Amino acid sequence: MNQNQDKITVKGLTMAYGDYVVMNDLNFSVRSGEIKVLMGGSGCGKSTLLKHLIGLETARTGDIYYGDQRFDPEAESIDRIRRRFGVLFQAGALWSSMTVAQNISLPLQEYTELSASEIREVVEFKLSLVGLAGFGHRYPAELSGGMQKRAGLARAIALDPEILFFDEPSAGLDPLSSSRLDDLILHLRDALGATVVIVTHELASIFAIADSALFLDVKTKRASCDGNPHDLVKDPAAPVDVRDFLLRKST
Repeated sequence: MNQNQDKITVKGLTMAYGDYVVMNDLNFSVRSGEIKVLMGGSGCGKSTLLKHLIGLETARTGDIYYGDQRFDPEAESIDRIRRRFGVLFQAGALWSSMTVAQNISLPLQEYTELSASEIREVVEFKLSLVGLAGFGHRYPAELSGGMQKRAGLARAIALDPEILFFDEPSAGLDPLSSSRLDDLILHLRDALGATVVIVTHELASIFAIADSALFLDVKTKRASCDGNPHDLVKDPAAPVDVRDFLLRKST
């Protein structure tokens, strides 16, 4: 992994809905091959920021760059950039009327010229990567919560994306399933050479997988720090709210 190259750069990003400002003047970058966690208290705008990064929301002001290319949700070039993404939403967003294999096949049918037999091979390979070999014939309702998350992850990596976006991937999972999902994310990052951006409030996940963590301060409506969480808890210069968040202290 070349971690000297910025895969994502955010400059002066302000997010707002009408007169309500969610976050002001965000400036940060995500290096190639890095796992960046977006963290902060409830209502700080973590998921909103993720939606801006993938083009589901438009910024009030500021810019997002992928490499040297400016990301404009209203530009015709947005689809070319988005095809480099893999996204796992909090609820998994699997089609309940389709089998797991059919769910994973969808982006391959839409965006590639692979034959039916080649698509089946890719689907089987992606299922094996997430530990679901042999489960392609099942419907989402026939899987446990953890298995549904892994099935959603298999679909997210169907097109071998450069960048993976996860919104609360551990939500609703028991601690063991959450830990296994963390291990899987690390494995996929290394196997695919992907850059990963994750929204989470799960401390165990933050400390287990984050190379860096951006803290969104709901009080000031700004990012108060950006660094490795292991370093932040030991840094006396780190904002008190950040250390309290990471140590689960009440303020």
